[in-house]
Amino acid sequence: MNTVIFRTVAPGLAALMIMYSIFVLLRGHNEPGGGFIGGLIGASGLAIYGIACGVTEARRALHVHPISLAGFGVFLAALSGLASLLVGMPAFTGLWWIFEVDGTEVPLSTPLIFDIGVYAVVVGSVSAIAFALEDDDEEMD
Repeated sequence: MNTVIFRTVAPGLAALMIMYSIFVLLRGHNEPGGGFIGGLIGASGLAIYGIACGVTEARRALHVHPISLAGFGVFLAALSGLASLLVGMPAFTGLWWIFEVDGTEVPLSTPLIFDIGVYAVVVGSVSAIAFALEDDDEEMD
């Protein structure tokens, strides 16, 4: 499907989906959502962009190789789980740090860092699969 309407709408739709995926990622700690479903939404946005504009353009928009993103996510998730060992607690125990930014308390936690790692793994791996499938489709045309 390579219509003018789809090619025109897809970049905006993909950007909207990626922004919404980050919202779902960040709210997932306290409400439904999180890294996995946020990552699926983000990867779907990248897949739509790849279908409309081509895999080469979609990979260029991602700025990093999808498998590298997935590897970074695994590293980040493992690092967040092992951070509790540094303070003498069992692995994967949740830790929270409170920072004050302009008079507002901003909490940072290891579960959030773990969710960001899961998000990166899902976006990277699903995007790599989608781009590989889309590459095959382009070769057949």
